[in-house]
Amino acid sequence: MKLNELMAHSRVTPYSCTGNADVEILGITYDSRRIRPGYLFVCIRGEHHDGHAYIPEAAAKGAVAVVIDKETKVPGTLGVVKVTDSRKALGDIAAAFYHNPSASVFCIGVTGTKGKTTTTYLIKSVLDKAGMSCGIIGTLGCVSRNLTIPAKHTTPESSDIQEFLATMRASEEKAVAMEVSSHAIALQRIRGIDFDLGVFTNIGHDHLDFHGSFSNYLATKASFFENLAAESVSHGKSNKTKISIINVDDPNSDFILSKVPTGIITYGISNGSAQITAKELRLYGKDTSFTAHTPQGNFPVSLNLKGIFNVYNALAAIACGLARGLDPDTISSGLQSLKGVPGRFESVDEGQPFAVLVDYAHTPDSLENILREARHLGPGTLTVVFGCGGDRDRSKRPVMGKIAAALADRVIITSDNPRTEDAGDISKEIEEGVLNEGQPRLGYEIIVDRASAIERAILSAEEGDVLVIAGKGHETYQIFHDATIHFDDREVAASLLKERMKNA
Repeated sequence: MKLNELMAHSRVTPYSCTGNADVEILGITYDSRRIRPGYLFVCIRGEHHDGHAYIPEAAAKGAVAVVIDKETKVPGTLGVVKVTDSRKALGDIAAAFYHNPSASVFCIGVTGTKGKTTTTYLIKSVLDKAGMSCGIIGTLGCVSRNLTIPAKHTTPESSDIQEFLATMRASEEKAVAMEVSSHAIALQRIRGIDFDLGVFTNIGHDHLDFHGSFSNYLATKASFFENLAAESVSHGKSNKTKISIINVDDPNSDFILSKVPTGIITYGISNGSAQITAKELRLYGKDTSFTAHTPQGNFPVSLNLKGIFNVYNALAAIACGLARGLDPDTISSGLQSLKGVPGRFESVDEGQPFAVLVDYAHTPDSLENILREARHLGPGTLTVVFGCGGDRDRSKRPVMGKIAAALADRVIITSDNPRTEDAGDISKEIEEGVLNEGQPRLGYEIIVDRASAIERAILSAEEGDVLVIAGKGHETYQIFHDATIHFDDREVAASLLKERMKNA
């Protein structure tokens, strides 16, 4: 559509439009590398780059208009839209350009420190079983029936989400389960999405480098629910019934609930007020099973996923299914049909007489949960191999070291994604927590090279032991200051296990 029509159909206000407002807009991007002739370039300010600096490049590549939120020099050939906040405008304009695809897709946003990925996959499995073909947007990428896009962020930029939703709508997919990160909320990446359901899983120690304090982090999460009932991106109110689904076992759930203006469904295990809960739990057999107690009746649930944390994730998915009006048999069958989630408590089995698990746990709470659950998987010793990412929240490093020393028999500290930091320095900060707790029963080591650390752990393991390789999960790379290399914990572990079994 033409630039002036596009702005009129968006909810951006206030704005001013100068230059050629009658120009035809063929696409939208915030990334100057993706500009094509006829595109509108939205200048947003990121962590390292300011889009306003790339306006000349945009013009040279054929952009016909720009959106700016500060005074800047713009070539006279371009249409210019001046707004107060380019990030907000990006979501609103993209929603208008793609004709508001979220209005016709059942949209579920899942936010929380832990469990977002697994919860979205459980929701997808339930909705797929009900015949509502469901896409995924999150840490493992944007996945739909006909398209898979690797993830750069847990939650992509708003225009990328709108484009993906439009693609889903065109292929007649009915639903999407989306991970909503705190960064995405703060940076307006979910702007312009008309959600049906919002899910709060939990909140713990993470991203304090970005938010500054836990209270800011909590307030950011809560704002997702505060805004859930806001007007849709079209002119007028949303036609959707908005429901917030809240884990009331989380200590901060009361604060979240105090901000919720929508209908509410609560879930939990220990809180007696929870509307949806799990009874008769059986956690450590071949599978995980329980009886779901809900306002619509009680029914059995069997999961292929281990751990009490996955019971919580399943309860959230049950709440979503019931909110959609699905019957218990469909929900139960959908939950059971999910075989696993990449990099989440994922077993690496090459016939060895001990357990090896790869998990994405990269926060104190998630590391604690994984180690507590892993302890039940074998009668032998528990070893953990982990590190912490560089250029991220430093305060959690000694905390995670302390947790590892308290819960594992052997700790091997290694590199994660050091980025611009020195991996040895990061390891030393983790070591402070290990030493504060007191050395684990079988001691600890620092082996900075991650492959060597995994090799050490595998060669040291004996029958009945459990080895947890934590922090990277599904990731297939390692980020250093001067390079990003291919690295997959699962591949490395499998190769080393095959070699060990061959030489046994």
